[in-house]
Amino acid sequence: MPKTIDLVLTKSHDHSMKTATIHQTKTHLSRMLKEIQGGETIIILNGSTPVAKLTVIEPAAVRRPKVGTRTSAPVHYAADAFQPLTDDQLKEWGL
Repeated sequence: MPKTIDLVLTKSHDHSMKTATIHQTKTHLSRMLKEIQGGETIIILNGSTPVAKLTVIEPAAVRRPKVGTRTSAPVHYAADAFQPLTDDQLKEWGL
């Protein structure tokens, strides 16, 4: 069974919220992140002063496509698009 974190449970505006000192946060960050992923919000204290709030981040609405996924219509080009330029065309381009 995983160890539990000794976090202080405080009351705030009719609901309870966990708090942790900076030392507890540094020592137990991995376990705290699992609790946060489960929906918990944890207030970080510097002494008795709240300095930060750890809470879950909602995933981005748009996810990047997997590598190799077609994201647009195929590109079409003229059959002669990659043919060498003629001498006259090279002169036009100053080459």
